Amino acid sequence: MAVTVETLEKLERKITLSLPLAAVQGEVESRLKRLARTVKMDGFRPGKVPMNVVAQRYGYSVQYEVLNDKVGEAFSLAANEAKLRVAGQPRITEKEGAPEGEMTFDAVFEVFPEVKIGDLSEVEVEKLGTEVTDSAIDRTLDILRKQRRSFAQRALDAAAQDGDRVTVDFEGKIDGEPFGGGKAEDFQFLVGEGQMLKEFEDAVRGMKAGESKTFPLAFPADYHGKDVAGKTADFLVTVKKIEASHLPEVNDALAKSLGIADATVAGLRADIKKNLEREVKFRLLGRNKAAVMEALVAQAELDLPKASVQAEIERLKAGARAELKQRGIKDADKAELPDDIFLAQAERRVRLGLVVAEVVRANSLQAQPDQLKAHIDELAASYEKPEDVVRWYFSDRQRLAEVEAVVIENNVADFVLGKAKVTNKDVTFDELMGAAAAQA
Repeated sequence: MAVTVETLEKLERKITLSLPLAAVQGEVESRLKRLARTVKMDGFRPGKVPMNVVAQRYGYSVQYEVLNDKVGEAFSLAANEAKLRVAGQPRITEKEGAPEGEMTFDAVFEVFPEVKIGDLSEVEVEKLGTEVTDSAIDRTLDILRKQRRSFAQRALDAAAQDGDRVTVDFEGKIDGEPFGGGKAEDFQFLVGEGQMLKEFEDAVRGMKAGESKTFPLAFPADYHGKDVAGKTADFLVTVKKIEASHLPEVNDALAKSLGIADATVAGLRADIKKNLEREVKFRLLGRNKAAVMEALVAQAELDLPKASVQAEIERLKAGARAELKQRGIKDADKAELPDDIFLAQAERRVRLGLVVAEVVRANSLQAQPDQLKAHIDELAASYEKPEDVVRWYFSDRQRLAEVEAVVIENNVADFVLGKAKVTNKDVTFDELMGAAAAQA
């Protein structure tokens, strides 16, 4: 039987469903009989409760379940018959004035939109490129050396300078009153490395062991400690010990201590370069993929299903509440979060998902098994035991699905870049890493 689908507005549709009353009543009686075999009620032995008592107690709830199931089945059949791609759950209401022996319902729902993607050869995308230079390798070497530095106490008359580790006692007061977190004893920090506010470092730089000093410190307005943000405190600091740092030499011994297979300086530099190139590859892939997706969405025309947007808003809310809970916010799961806060982000995600899905469908860009394996191998390459990481990914369907989603996005990006007007732009290693850190 043909299904009549009524268009209400844009993506909203309506179907009228009919159910034979006899089929509903028959299923209700069948379920009540099955229930009667096992139901326990005071005054009756199990399986001996009279049907009229079972019907009186459970009839309404069983009828509700049966109607839900029957209407759901009828809706699925009608939607499949009409070849509709339903977005979200239908809103179903019973109609009055049904023909004798029938029940009728209106199912109002949304369908997924037709996605129109313009001429990809007209899309303009800026594609970034970066080389790992010797200076980038040198800076990474410096970081590795600092992580393995040693300290030796300076002479008593030596003044604290950048790179030194100092041990201090301090106490701060605002308007003559101490404040939380403003006092410490035997506190250590490295001078000149931004571990303390600039005024604090400036005050300690040049001091000698045993010296004390009072100085003003203005807390920034955006300081993480809300009680002192934007206020000025007077600090008394006493330097108790000054230690000079010693960086290990760049030699074969350093390479060996870092577990490099080729324990030479050349082997160490080659290993650093390989790791940096892997990181650069992933960063570039992320940046270029984001640029492609932005251009792709701008080129597409489609209406958004409200149900899909609302579902995405709920996901974003759940994520926000989880983050608040992680920060230790009390009753984070009950936090009032208006939909408006997440609307633009939800719409963008839904739009992008629908556009990507259409490009994948129209051009057969699904992830292939060899692509999944290659991507997981690459992810695992930086770990000490890559084979364990590979097994970890393949042992969980959810983790594998996440990798599959990334591979599909990469396929889409490559497909679009192969057709679009691409402008290549070289950026420095520092620019790429700095931008990535800012985005994170």
